[in-house]
Amino acid sequence: HASGGSAVRGEREERVGELILQISKDDVTALQCKVVCLIQNGSFKEALGVINTHTKVLTSDIIAFEKAYCEYRLNRIENALKTIQSASQQTDKLKELYGQVLYRLERYDDCLAAYRDLIRNSQDEYEEERKTNLSAVVAAQSTWEKVMPEDLGLREATYELCYNSACALIGQGRLNEAMKKLQKAEELCRQSLSEDSDQNVFDSKKKVKLTNAEGVEHKLSKKQLQAIEFNKALLAMYTNQADQCRKLSASLQSQSPEHLLPVLIQAAQLCREKQHAKAVGLLQDFADQHPANAAEIKLTMAQLKIAQGIHVTKACMILRSIEELQHKPGMVSALVTMYSHEEDIDSAIEVFTQAIQWYQQFQPKSPVHLSLIREAANFKLKHGRKKEAISDLEELWKQNPKDVHTLAQLISAYSLVDPEKAKVLSKHLPSSDTMSLKVDVDALENSHGATYVRKKAGKLTGDNQQKEPGQGDVKKKKKKKKGKLPKNYDPKVTPDPERWLPMRERSYYRGRKKGKKKDQVGKGTQGSTTTGSSELDASRTASSPPTSPRPGSAAAVSATSNVIPPRHQKPAGAPATKKKQQQKKKKGAKGGW
Repeated sequence: HASGGSAVRGEREERVGELILQISKDDVTALQCKVVCLIQNGSFKEALGVINTHTKVLTSDIIAFEKAYCEYRLNRIENALKTIQSASQQTDKLKELYGQVLYRLERYDDCLAAYRDLIRNSQDEYEEERKTNLSAVVAAQSTWEKVMPEDLGLREATYELCYNSACALIGQGRLNEAMKKLQKAEELCRQSLSEDSDQNVFDSKKKVKLTNAEGVEHKLSKKQLQAIEFNKALLAMYTNQADQCRKLSASLQSQSPEHLLPVLIQAAQLCREKQHAKAVGLLQDFADQHPANAAEIKLTMAQLKIAQGIHVTKACMILRSIEELQHKPGMVSALVTMYSHEEDIDSAIEVFTQAIQWYQQFQPKSPVHLSLIREAANFKLKHGRKKEAISDLEELWKQNPKDVHTLAQLISAYSLVDPEKAKVLSKHLPSSDTMSLKVDVDALENSHGATYVRKKAGKLTGDNQQKEPGQGDVKKKKKKKKGKLPKNYDPKVTPDPERWLPMRERSYYRGRKKGKKKDQVGKGTQGSTTTGSSELDASRTASSPPTSPRPGSAAAVSATSNVIPPRHQKPAGAPATKKKQQQKKKKGAKGGW
């Protein structure tokens, strides 16, 4: 686009041309200058009108480029192509425009050849722009025609080249690499534009507004315009414009009924509104109407079921209905994981069996086939299905008879089912001599780890350990520590022979005397009088019948003075109560009453 200064300059030149044409209306130079000025101002219709009005003077040899350019900018691509092809001399600028026209017509092979010729035969300051256009053609081939792009050997020093390279990677499905390229392109673009911190060129809303500018639709292919409309619908969804999102996605679905994105956007909007069942129903209807695209839709349906957390089994049923993906390792892994989560081991084994049968029929003994057999055997052994794992282990051992690990697993499985068979197979195990490792025993014994093991296991010391000739006493005998004696120990008094027995089981135990302090109230201010608890107890009236003596009372002790009382289980709160009373006593001692 022309800048403000060039636009003013164009208007001034146009006025000068008008003055010349007033004097000589068929002046070729003045007419050509007027056409260029109108193009500079963006007045392509007016410029083309001047050219068509003065066809006798402005012949195709003189004005071919300007006419083709006006037709190109007015989106009259076919007319522009005819104008270029009818020119008697193909100049460099006509070739440049020819490449642009071919790109807009999506004739990528011809476009690629045109740009190769331009780069090979041109030497000016526009070489970088031509390389950018060349990479754009390769990216379009990869994206729209699924052609494997060739390595052009271009140095990705500009954000345009990085961006086109990312588009080519997207066309190949190499999304992780494409993301890195796009991030690099973004950084290069920021450096190139030297934008302020407050601005963000890659803001989605601003980008959408740019696509609404006049004339943009003439610069993009049909698929690019469609992608922009998809992005508008997604932007409406992420900005919580639900009605606008539904309107745009419905319009896109009516334009392309077989396309996946519109229905996926509608389902995503329903999920944001917590209408998961309705979203699944919408996807199911689309899958029934378009069986060719059913696989991707069913994968989305399964994801929605899993996201709800309570329909894992239903998600498995949906995934197993995708026949073209049942044998894929990724699908087998997902199904086995989900069935294991639901503790449905039989269904998980069935998934393994179906996948192995498919590879047995179409790709026998392939790496994927053997890998699935190995995983199936390990899964069955892990869940105690040794009998079912035998056939898988036999197949693996048959493919690799030197695999000792598989043979050991097979013997272990047969030992529970057919011990005789296990004995026969055990003969194929290598002997202990062949399996022995070359180990330096002396070095192993002298290592720090071995010393630690000896200490833990117990080592003979003193006279029981034989010494080598000439070896002196290296280790000193450890001195035995004397045991600590009680503080109140009196060497003149003979220790109590029953001191190891619990107090209740000693012969002189007479029970705990609880009666003395029972009638005292343990609370109150110092010096206050206490009242016997018996006076406050209504059960101790004269009419009350005599009660049997309680354990620990005087009567109980006198009756059982010569008998060791049995152990009684203490009440639940007794130890804690005693501990609290001891703490209170300690506090009283510190207080110094």
